[in-house]
Amino acid sequence: MTFKVRYEKEAQKALKKMDKFQAKIIINWIEKNLVDCENPFQHGKGLTADKSGIWRYRVGDYRILTDISNEEITILILKIGHRKDIYR
Repeated sequence: MTFKVRYEKEAQKALKKMDKFQAKIIINWIEKNLVDCENPFQHGKGLTADKSGIWRYRVGDYRILTDISNEEITILILKIGHRKDIYR
């Protein structure tokens, strides 16, 4: 059972707006660690309170917020952004 990765429009926009070098680092990290992975929970951390059910992945100073669906075997990337802005 391998997970597939999908991007929300907001995540795609964030990647287009950011520095090309940093965007490439994030995309490479996603492809290496999340695309076709067996267990996406091993690299991330679950959020709490009002963001319960959302998983966070840390790539340098940037964060990737995802919704992981075991039924559909899908990782939906919701937001990508700098750590100072992502949780607002």
